[in-house]
Amino acid sequence: MKSFVIAIIVLICGYAVYSRFTAKIFGEDERETPATAINDGVDCVPMKTWKAVLIQLLNIAGTGPIFGALMGACFGPVVFIWIVAGSILGGAVHDYMSGMISERHKGQSIAQLSGIYMGMPVLYVMRVFTIVLLILVGTVFVTSPAALLARLTPQSLSGGFWIVVILIYYLMATLLPIDKIIGRFYPVFGVILVIMALCIAGGIVAVPEYTIPEISLSNLHPSNLPIWPFMFITVACGAVSGFHATQSPMMAKCITSEKAGRQVFYGAMIIEAVIALIWAAAGVAFYGSTQMLSSALSELGQSGVVYEISHEMLSSIGGILAVVGVVICPITSGDTAFRSARLILAEWTGLKQTKIKNRLILTIPMLAVAVILTQIDFDIMWRYFSLANQALAAISLWTATSYLIHKGKYKFGSLITALPAAFMSAVTMTYLLMADEGFRLALKVSYPSGIALAVFLLVIYGLQMLQWRLAGEEYRANWSQIERFRKLHG
Repeated sequence: MKSFVIAIIVLICGYAVYSRFTAKIFGEDERETPATAINDGVDCVPMKTWKAVLIQLLNIAGTGPIFGALMGACFGPVVFIWIVAGSILGGAVHDYMSGMISERHKGQSIAQLSGIYMGMPVLYVMRVFTIVLLILVGTVFVTSPAALLARLTPQSLSGGFWIVVILIYYLMATLLPIDKIIGRFYPVFGVILVIMALCIAGGIVAVPEYTIPEISLSNLHPSNLPIWPFMFITVACGAVSGFHATQSPMMAKCITSEKAGRQVFYGAMIIEAVIALIWAAAGVAFYGSTQMLSSALSELGQSGVVYEISHEMLSSIGGILAVVGVVICPITSGDTAFRSARLILAEWTGLKQTKIKNRLILTIPMLAVAVILTQIDFDIMWRYFSLANQALAAISLWTATSYLIHKGKYKFGSLITALPAAFMSAVTMTYLLMADEGFRLALKVSYPSGIALAVFLLVIYGLQMLQWRLAGEEYRANWSQIERFRKLHG
């Protein structure tokens, strides 16, 4: 229990201290934001900070900090370390930088930003990569709530029926202005998500037989999966998640002051980390061991485990909260995934999104692809999503690093993104080489290869810093002109 309480305190202190340090490195100021400078009534709409925080939380959370944390808890209490350190030093910095850099570029997507700061070839790769990832996310977050709804409703209302219902809702939420559905209802759902987690935390503390193990570095996974890199891929949304970089630009279009960025982007990630920490603790405490938790996940599935923990700890109220969490949370992330994909396609095609016809042209094909993908097994989809997700996190962090260097942070300031970028690059490469959905290579090949990639990228980073440090004012001025051209012409 002590480790769990300390972990919560460290997360809160991390927000209080490291978020301010991150904001100082970025250099927030009083410039006009897209919400007021553009205010198109569809995607760029001014919102109050508290509302933007809750919407950002719903956008990034889904079932990620619940399902991912439960699966990560199978490795044992070592997962607490990753959730805390990963969120403060990596995930929250990642979310803040992707959101604030987007805000500085009129709310442009992470794909567009990577093209500006890492070259045009990266732009085209990232456009395809992020759209594929977002459609995968949207599909993953259709199947899990549909399965639970089918279990809770009469047999005539099958999983296929609920998939259609959810996709119709996705169409509406993707097409309508952001303040019509998302702006009105998501803050309420965000509060429900937080209350749900706090109730579970209260249930753990209130019942003496529930014991949260203390932090250790031991690997307690029943299948003996190595902590590196599997735990770092499994617990994505609760620590570091590239999906967040696709969501942050949505609120970057809605905040009315750069000073709000720390609460909206860094703060929402820390709240998500607290939720992940609670569910990781609940999984082991409720079932008593990682072996029992793993067996429950295999037998009941992630949704079933969430329902069982909630119902047993909190009786009927817990059952209701579980249904709300497992149904509403993924749906609210799924629809914003498709919305983000629509905005990226709009940047690519140049179709103005003020006309609903143009929004339909981009949205309908994506939902059609999602219908096809729902036929694929959920576990397979989740594994590929997790791999792509962490690869995107690494790319987003390298984009932020390049941004900081180009903005004059070529001494030590850019290390706040470069170090987690190198770490996530090593994680992704190692997993790709040794996982079943990757190349299935031996550990003795995968580990050195992942480390070698991180070292290589850090060398490139060092050379880029040196180049900018030695470059004259004329060179930097020329680059600024190129940047302005890219922003104007894509």
